[in-house]
Amino acid sequence: MKFPSLFAFALATVALPALSLAQTPISLFNGHDLAGWIQRGGKATYAVENGEIVGTSVADTPNSFLCTEKTYGDFALEVEFKIDPRINSGVQFRSEFFDHPTEFVTPAKTFKIKAGQVHGYQAELDLETKRDRWWTAAIYDEGRRGWLFPGPSGGDDATFTTRGRALSKSEDWNHIRIEAVGDSIKTWLNGEPRADFQDTATARGFIALQVHSLGKNKDKAGAQVRWRKLTLTEIPPKANTLTAAEKAAGWRLLWDGETTTGWRSAKATTFPANGWSIKDGVLNIAASGGREAAGAGDIISVDRFRQFELMVDFKYAAGANSGIKYYVQPALPAVTGTGAQAPRGSSIGLEFQILDDLLHPDAKMGRDGNRTIASLYDLIPASAAKNPNPIGEWNTARVLVTGQHVEHWLNGTKVLEYERGSPEFRDIVARSKYKNIAAFGEWEEGHILLQDHGNDVSFRNIKIRVPATP
Repeated sequence: MKFPSLFAFALATVALPALSLAQTPISLFNGHDLAGWIQRGGKATYAVENGEIVGTSVADTPNSFLCTEKTYGDFALEVEFKIDPRINSGVQFRSEFFDHPTEFVTPAKTFKIKAGQVHGYQAELDLETKRDRWWTAAIYDEGRRGWLFPGPSGGDDATFTTRGRALSKSEDWNHIRIEAVGDSIKTWLNGEPRADFQDTATARGFIALQVHSLGKNKDKAGAQVRWRKLTLTEIPPKANTLTAAEKAAGWRLLWDGETTTGWRSAKATTFPANGWSIKDGVLNIAASGGREAAGAGDIISVDRFRQFELMVDFKYAAGANSGIKYYVQPALPAVTGTGAQAPRGSSIGLEFQILDDLLHPDAKMGRDGNRTIASLYDLIPASAAKNPNPIGEWNTARVLVTGQHVEHWLNGTKVLEYERGSPEFRDIVARSKYKNIAAFGEWEEGHILLQDHGNDVSFRNIKIRVPATP
């Protein structure tokens, strides 16, 4: 068995830190210096003048790029620019740079990308009066496929030129807006829509300001392009949806965001009548006194899974306790903290712990912190590298099971890994509350569970992928 061939691409797509819902605009340029930027490619010069970034063309050098040190996935970017009418330029987004050769594979062709070559989407800045094309806000795939829009992704060349000529302000400041959300890419020039299409090549990358090479036109050396008011707003992807790239890589929603389809009580064949609620694409378990499975009770997926990759967004109230369990065996009796059989309690399974480490007493119980957030509950502590978001903000849990190998990730950071059934694993189990459960954690398959521990916890974007069978 193996994961789909797009595994690495989809992993890069989804295993990322959860975006804030605040959508607060940030400035990519402080107006004083180039802190937060790094130059790649050619030797054109970049400087700061009067609160503007100024790129100056240099002869005998390839395309130059001033790149943000940070990367961005889904966002709206707004930039004002003014450009010498003898040259063109561009704003790269979702772009990449590797210090080794790589390939970009499409069904039609494999593109070889050289080491040190900036590649990715580019919004064109084209006010060249002599060429008279006026393709500002067109989309070019730098270092890979070339023109996308207008081109194979839509748009008409002549129409795009005619409208661009009317919208453009030669030798004056112009405003461009770029939106990249999931598969959707849109641009505007001076408030009017330009490009609008879908593409799945790159889900995340840096922003870059291009100074184009001059080729044989050395007389254009010294021509400048200026940028100012570079503002970016990160846009959270729409909850409980899958991009085309995720679908192609084998992902499916384990919860549809609207109904209880695919889920049931861990103790019954129906969904709990109260306690659990669905509103605005969020699945919530209400607070009920902080007792384990004493209220509405845990819910489990109807389906059972063997090997899988699971992603879940979650957020919790202050002092909360909950968990995401896998390989759950609802027929087994619950156990107490000492391993004795309990009259009630959460269903048995391996648990990705959800906990307010600062306020909940469970964080100081167990052994070596193995009951803190993202830990394998009561077995293996999450590493100190874990980075939970503040109370009330969304976090992303990821559980990857490949063969007997299991990994826990929190907000894009791997926090633990282990081998089910290994001597080390069995030794840890023998020292835990699960010591009296035969072959604990070594079941071939089981349900996914969302825990009711009597605290206010919410879930969304529950998605799963299983290996492809050859």
